[in-house]
Amino acid sequence: MKDHEYRVAVTWSDSSGTKEYRTYTRDHVIACKGKPPIAASSDPLFRGDASRYNPEELLVAALSSCHMLWYLHLCATHGVTVISYSDVAAGTVHFEADGSGRFTHAALRPLVTIDDASDPAVAKALHEEAHAKCFIARSANFPVTVEPVVTAEP
Repeated sequence: MKDHEYRVAVTWSDSSGTKEYRTYTRDHVIACKGKPPIAASSDPLFRGDASRYNPEELLVAALSSCHMLWYLHLCATHGVTVISYSDVAAGTVHFEADGSGRFTHAALRPLVTIDDASDPAVAKALHEEAHAKCFIARSANFPVTVEPVVTAEP
């Protein structure tokens, strides 16, 4: 299969500029052609706006979303009917004394409800295949674990 490029525009401006670390805005906009913009900022830990998404949250969201989409695809092709899916994913960043940091771990915790005609063992096993196929998790240079809970709807 050939390569596919993803284009994202990130725009920031502040009429006062970056004269002082404490005063410039961290607010910016993330946009893709034909889609609503995403209001973003840095984490409040770094003087950002807590009401906007930050890059760290978006990375964890991308891991969770990618896993879910692969999982739903695999369930559809393996005869497992998913009724609902939710995940409260978490990522851990370790910070160094110089302020740099990196993700050291992310955990996905999908809660999946399947219909009573579906096999819970197959539904749970498909999480491993989804994880192995997720583009985002495969690109991460830190461990991403998946801790699924699968229940059957009565």
